[in-house]
Amino acid sequence: QVQLVESGGGLVQPGGSLRLSCAASGSIFSINVLGWYRQAPGKQRELVATITRSGITNYADSVKGRFTISRENRKNVYLQMNSLKPEDTAVYYCICRAGDVGGPDYWGQGTQVTVSS
Repeated sequence: QVQLVESGGGLVQPGGSLRLSCAASGSIFSINVLGWYRQAPGKQRELVATITRSGITNYADSVKGRFTISRENRKNVYLQMNSLKPEDTAVYYCICRAGDVGGPDYWGQGTQVTVSS
């Protein structure tokens, strides 16, 4: 079992920045991929960004060039979000996965990000 706890969400104006953090605990030796998904009101959850244990990153097209994912050791992952847009408003979930491919094995409880003037 892995537990994921997010922090850093909040309200920000369009064009602003936020940094999300996630700390994993439990069976962290099994973690290969850490990352972030988001779910906007009325929409399905979607992948935002992932990073492997070796540092390979993957981003959704909608956030490329604005968001940066980074990782510290096996258990901490961050999402630096710049040039935020109203359409980035969503609940952001930290995820982890043991395999190289496939869906998340574990989810955090989520943190709200609201981009509004």
